[in-house]
Amino acid sequence: MRVLQGVGCQPLRRRDETGKGMTEDQISQPDLAGARSLIGNGQAEAAINMLKALPSEQAETADALYTLAVAYRFTGQTDQALSELGKMTKSFPDIGRAYQEIGYNHRDAGREADFIASLETAVKLDPALLQSWRILEAHHRAHQNSEALRLAAGQVARLSALAPALVNVSSLINEGKIFRAEDICRAHLRRYPKDVEGMRLLADIGSKLRVLDDAEMLLESALAFEPHHLPARFEYASVLKKRQKFSKALEQTRQILEKEPENPVFLGLHASVLSALGEHDEALAIYEAMSETAPAAHLVFNSSGHALKTLGRYDDAVSAYRQAYAVKPDFGDAFWSLANLKTYRFTEGERAQAIKAEQAEGTSVEDRIHLCFAMGKCHEDAEDYEQAFAFYERGNRLKHEQSRYTIERNNLETDLHIEFFDNARLDSLKGLGFDAPDPIFIVGLPRSGSTLLEQILASHSLVDGTLELPQIVTLAHKLNGPRRQKEQPEYPGVLANLKPPHFDKMGRQYIEETRIYRGEAPFFTDKMPNNFRHIGLILSILPNARIIDARRHPMGACFSGFKQLFAEGQEFSYGLAEIGNYYRRYLDVMDHWHRVLPGRILTVQYEDVVSDLEGQVQRILSYCGLPFEESCLSFYETERAVRTPSAEQVRQPIYTSGVEQWRKFEPWLDPLKSALGPVLDRYPI
Repeated sequence: MRVLQGVGCQPLRRRDETGKGMTEDQISQPDLAGARSLIGNGQAEAAINMLKALPSEQAETADALYTLAVAYRFTGQTDQALSELGKMTKSFPDIGRAYQEIGYNHRDAGREADFIASLETAVKLDPALLQSWRILEAHHRAHQNSEALRLAAGQVARLSALAPALVNVSSLINEGKIFRAEDICRAHLRRYPKDVEGMRLLADIGSKLRVLDDAEMLLESALAFEPHHLPARFEYASVLKKRQKFSKALEQTRQILEKEPENPVFLGLHASVLSALGEHDEALAIYEAMSETAPAAHLVFNSSGHALKTLGRYDDAVSAYRQAYAVKPDFGDAFWSLANLKTYRFTEGERAQAIKAEQAEGTSVEDRIHLCFAMGKCHEDAEDYEQAFAFYERGNRLKHEQSRYTIERNNLETDLHIEFFDNARLDSLKGLGFDAPDPIFIVGLPRSGSTLLEQILASHSLVDGTLELPQIVTLAHKLNGPRRQKEQPEYPGVLANLKPPHFDKMGRQYIEETRIYRGEAPFFTDKMPNNFRHIGLILSILPNARIIDARRHPMGACFSGFKQLFAEGQEFSYGLAEIGNYYRRYLDVMDHWHRVLPGRILTVQYEDVVSDLEGQVQRILSYCGLPFEESCLSFYETERAVRTPSAEQVRQPIYTSGVEQWRKFEPWLDPLKSALGPVLDRYPI
């Protein structure tokens, strides 16, 4: 079965404090295994001596710190155990078993309240910790905590019914050990190929690795075996939403709510799908009803804020985000959502709260990342550029540590496209594909003016503005097939083996799949920026498509990307060297397209749009074969949902203040300049 072979393309990377990447397999295990064996044989003191002898790089990993803490507890040294666990939670604050072990030490020291509180934290971070749930179930039964008892008993029943291997997989996923979880899950499914929970977990792994087509197929198969498996149907709806198959996702959420209409998690997904379909009023009504009873009300308020922002209801969005951080004071996403409005200014109280939360040891990595980017924007607005850069840099470093992006991989994929799509290849592809003229692709780097160009075009009566549509990127992934990180990509070379009808089929499928995002206009925009690499594929399947390259000065584009925390993707942006290299290779591939496809692509420089709006609008409309309309000049008056970080900015007239914001940060941008190299000769600063 192909999907059982395809999930998981790149090895999970872990990084030390220097930022040097290590795969899980590169962390030496024999000494740790030996220490665990000693503990199991009642020789915890010997295990401590072994662990203390580990090289510092190994001794500071989560597994080593955890094992040493267990050994200390087994020898009755609870203070030393808690000290090691303190180091672990500071460096790895999202690992549930660390808090479970903290709880055991509190229990041994007779601190019952701290024991239970630690276990509650543990299961919040890792709901697969069966032993913690069993203890909590007994505690809540003894204290007659009916609601907490119901939750704990339900979790004990669910986890006890699972194969032990799958409980282990769940914990590994929660700890971010994706590839170890994948290996165990695959081994289990080879023995039990129709285990629906195993299929669901493997699909969850695929979803986390962005192999969404395989995840979707796995979940379809799981539901064919067991149609009433609500967790699988929930995951299926989630994957469909990620793939922007919103109508199909809505069908699934409605089925789920027929079974559990009051479940807040299910209601939240249903509301988010409605919002994605433009049914914002219905979504907001659900969020409002949930906010009074939902156990995670901060998430509800935040989601409500996103919907309100999309509708342009700025003040209401601000109020919702503030309610979110009022419920959870260290909720980084609420602070970042405020900052991401671009025009919002933090109060002194908000700034103090966010900085305190960012510095607190118990703050999760995700919250810390969001807080860093928010405080970067806060200090930038206050013109404290040194402190702003420090926050931006710290947030990017934390985000980069979670990333699988490498400059080497980007260079390889860029070179493959340049080499494959030469003149001879493009001549062989002429006459193929579906001849629909509908799509206008807007490509480039994020934060380079693509949302502005989309808003201008969407203000024309003959053009529908849509979204950053995933169809082309998904098609490229499918053509590439299931690949490991070090394997040579099959795409774009695989196109040489396809028969002519296949190109027509791919083009028709693109038009059909994007129909849901359109209105009645004959043309529509697709502003997925990363499609610039796939222009050869686009024109092979849609030869009459128009392509606009939204370009911005490299220093402005790169620094704007560096200080932006994206909802997902754009992993190249979390490092000055990485984003500088990415821009340089973007120019390489765009130069190639202009050489081999002369006249097919329109380059629009953001700075030119700012300085000469009318001239550039006329140029864009002429390229698209559209008559001039005054509404394109007053684009900021066009009422439509905008979901990108530039949403609030494109609802205002053109302004020049953002063109060279990077100059305020120039003292810290030498790594970016070095990465851009000769690009700065072409675009002087």
